[in-house]
Amino acid sequence: MWIERLRFPFYVIVHPFKGFWELKYDKKGNWIVAMAIVLLVSLASMFQYQYSGFIVNTHSPYSFNSLVQLRNVILPFFLWCVANWSLTTLMDGEGKFGEIVISSAYAMLPIFMLFVPATIYSRFITQEETAFYYYLNGFAVIWFLYLMFVSTMTVHQYTVLKTLVTIGLSVVCMGFIVFLGMLFFSLIQQMYSVYFTIYRELQFR
Repeated sequence: MWIERLRFPFYVIVHPFKGFWELKYDKKGNWIVAMAIVLLVSLASMFQYQYSGFIVNTHSPYSFNSLVQLRNVILPFFLWCVANWSLTTLMDGEGKFGEIVISSAYAMLPIFMLFVPATIYSRFITQEETAFYYYLNGFAVIWFLYLMFVSTMTVHQYTVLKTLVTIGLSVVCMGFIVFLGMLFFSLIQQMYSVYFTIYRELQFR
């Protein structure tokens, strides 16, 4: 049973239309596997940031922060899921929140599959061979974007045009959510500062 669950994401990335259809209607997706893929992608991102060869690595090893790297993958992932679900409920989308999360996570698998070997390869190359490193990374991102497109279209049963519009609006919605979050925390910080100032004034009196 678990072998099939672990094999299914690899089937999805090779046969996306049929795979995402089975994920939605045959309930073949699994939350645990999906979250494991998100974690693996986060680890692959950290691995590439810290250990890619000096020829292609422009980051200072002293600036590495694992929490920041986790945030750079996990936060956009869940922002996408929330934004996409919020929009598609208003645009007659058939996808449930759980289906969006699982299908989006499965779509990220190529990033893990290609980032790790690309990073290892980068430690043994010369300047003239860096093109293949960038090719692997670029192909991983293109493959991921294609899978995200197919997953959105299949899970919500949209046309191609409506899928493109939905993806664009979801990205805008992600930015709007971040803006509201920053505004909220700024308001909380200002309220705390006011109350703390009042408290100090009363304390001195």
